Amino acid sequence: MRRLLVAVLALSWSMGSFGATILDRIVAVVNEEVVLKSELDQMVHTVQEQLVVKGTSLPPDYMLEQQVLERLVMQQLQLQLAARTGIRVGDETLNQALRRIAEDNGLTLSQFRDVLEQDGYDFPSFRENIRRELIISQLHKREVNDRVTVSEAEIDNFLTTQRKQGNQDVQYQLAHILVAVPEAASPEQLQAARTRGGQLLHQLREGTDFEKAAIAYSDGQQALEGGSLGWRKMGQLPTLFVDVVPKLQVGEISELIRSPSGFHIVKLLDRRGEEQQVVTQTHARHILVRTDELTSNRDAQLRLGQLRQRAFQGDDFSELAQAHSDDKASALKGGDLGWISPGQMIPRFEEVMMSLDPGEISEPFRTQFGWHVVQVLDRRQQNMTEEFNRNRARMEIRQRKIEEELENWLRQLRDEAYVEYRLDS
Repeated sequence: MRRLLVAVLALSWSMGSFGATILDRIVAVVNEEVVLKSELDQMVHTVQEQLVVKGTSLPPDYMLEQQVLERLVMQQLQLQLAARTGIRVGDETLNQALRRIAEDNGLTLSQFRDVLEQDGYDFPSFRENIRRELIISQLHKREVNDRVTVSEAEIDNFLTTQRKQGNQDVQYQLAHILVAVPEAASPEQLQAARTRGGQLLHQLREGTDFEKAAIAYSDGQQALEGGSLGWRKMGQLPTLFVDVVPKLQVGEISELIRSPSGFHIVKLLDRRGEEQQVVTQTHARHILVRTDELTSNRDAQLRLGQLRQRAFQGDDFSELAQAHSDDKASALKGGDLGWISPGQMIPRFEEVMMSLDPGEISEPFRTQFGWHVVQVLDRRQQNMTEEFNRNRARMEIRQRKIEEELENWLRQLRDEAYVEYRLDS
């Protein structure tokens, strides 16, 4: 349970202390607000616990403090912007999120609260931490996610490039280190960052642990996760990595990669492939009878039972659907729903449809839309790889653009803020 708890607390580690706040010295001024040493100490402790659970060796305390403090500063900036622009998360939304967290860990909300308190964590503080996480998520959605679009031309170009490279089914497990430069950096700042990146690259190639180095030195958003970017398909790679990563061998570390954000180092941890997407499709047609003030559930069920019997006696199902179905769109086609892939229909309809053999007509059954009878006409195995690839490409391009825009947006937010560090005071 301890391992589970630490993993859950990772959701909100950086949003404030879990216990009582001790009023002590200020370690950072962020615009008009401050970060306290007690907050920093609590968060460093939580991060250390996470790293121990993962089996990651810890960097020196002062390096971890600097990383955690920078994360606290960035989150403080985002919360300030959210407050200024009216983003709020109400208690109902917050309670739903807490219930999902508890359920994901196989607990009721009451049990989850007991686990937290038994381990010495203050539940009201945890609750407010989650509220802040939701606020930041809404801020990202408004400022970045909702502004990102993907055109059909981008998808076409993406798929064409993948086919030329012959690696559309390959996934890459990556780790990443960023040596950041400020916006409109001077030549001296650029050279200092390049030198720092070169020295770090040399240390890594001499055997320094990449995960530990990322925790200690990286300016990237994933620094405290050891620089892990997880598994990425080609379309999920940042644009500047696209020509580099496929050429790396597993375990190999890239050269310095320059971008507007700074200098990047990427390590390829692993590589894997994917199978074609073949699904079972069902060709079906149905008759729908909706209920209302004049048609009760019993009336609808009896009416459909009579229509089903007429079909068994030789009446054409298509003509019955045209004359009697309340689903006007399919009624014009004799109730024909075309070829249906898994997940296209609501669960109850799909459950009944998949229980039938070709040619079979169901008993009347109820869904949220009314009462149905459905007939299965045929089944087939269909290769949906192309459609799947287009949908996947759209999501991957969108995710890549969101990550790139978020990084730029965060850097601009940081550059425009007043931040004064007092860690050594």
